[in-house]
Amino acid sequence: QVQLVESGGGLVQAGGSLRLSCAASGRTFSLYTMAWFRQAPGKGREFVAGIRWGGGYTYYADSVKGRFTISRDKVKNTVYLQTNNVKPGDTADYYCAAGVAPGFNQPSDYPYWGQGTQVTVSS
Repeated sequence: QVQLVESGGGLVQAGGSLRLSCAASGRTFSLYTMAWFRQAPGKGREFVAGIRWGGGYTYYADSVKGRFTISRDKVKNTVYLQTNNVKPGDTADYYCAAGVAPGFNQPSDYPYWGQGTQVTVSS
């Protein structure tokens, strides 16, 4: 009942900037948490950042804390993931997820997922 569409991925040079967007549609009034996950080649899906839709509280993985910023635009029903210092270790497929319950850092906490957008960081 919630559709998510990511955009903004691509090839980025190490040290550069990256801004991913995720637009939500459908029953967006039910949103509790929106988040970004990533999956590097040969690895599992990893929580990156999450934001409470109503209050705006943010949560970050230790690997990106202080470097990545998650934000939301409630009017546009869009969540963003921004960094001004992308690193080669950030190379992964990035997925937007939407949850309707308080859980926030596990893939199983999110019933709705976008199709993913690939981010490749050159060094």
